[in-house]
Amino acid sequence: IAGEGSTIVLGHAGFVDSRMWDAQWSLLASHYRVVRFDHRGYGRSDRAHAPVSRRHDLARFLDALHIDHTALIGCSLSAEAMLDFALEHPSRVSALALISAVPSGFELQGEPPPHLFEMIGALQSNDLEQASEYQLRLWLDGMFRQPHQVDSALRQRVAEMNRIAVANGTWLIADSQPVDPLTPPALDRLAQLTTPTLIVTGQLDHPELLRAADVMAARIPHAQKHIIPAAAHLPSMEQPAIFNPVLLNFLNTAI
Repeated sequence: IAGEGSTIVLGHAGFVDSRMWDAQWSLLASHYRVVRFDHRGYGRSDRAHAPVSRRHDLARFLDALHIDHTALIGCSLSAEAMLDFALEHPSRVSALALISAVPSGFELQGEPPPHLFEMIGALQSNDLEQASEYQLRLWLDGMFRQPHQVDSALRQRVAEMNRIAVANGTWLIADSQPVDPLTPPALDRLAQLTTPTLIVTGQLDHPELLRAADVMAARIPHAQKHIIPAAAHLPSMEQPAIFNPVLLNFLNTAI
């Protein structure tokens, strides 16, 4: 927790941890009270031992910190949970930023992403190093780049975070089976969302993620959408010089 003022809570993607927000932390803390955390099974949090509901975990986390009203900024896994939470508890959310997000209920079409089945197989066979590499290929590199085309220092930082979740078996244990999903799902309720919403997607992310961004932008009233060039699933890490002003401008007008 850092800074003072209106509260912002940052949630990380499902293959890294709260350190993914290092490039935004000081900037946001100079304007707001900023909170970031590691989901169960990630970073410095305890391992997950059973399937979990990330949106219920988010609710318990906010309650424990006595946060009754906040902006939510989430990437991927966290973005889906935060969108669900905002639909369930609209009075508690002042603004919503969804990065690399797919709303619950959205069905991916076409061929699965390259390396997805290889990644699952590596996890199931406990080949942790290979599983981590496949996850980086899936999400950091994306389907349009080879590893050597991604900044090597960034790749190393992401791998350091990713290996913790892979070693903990987090995806297989906690997230491969849905727990108490939002009913009806977010996809069917987007038009009900009255919270100011920002949608951000990396230009090099999987095409289905860009389609999901289009769907959310079309259905969420007055939503803003930005495509970050030269970035895949982690635009806030790959292109902070472009991403940070977009996020800050949104927050300054929404909160």
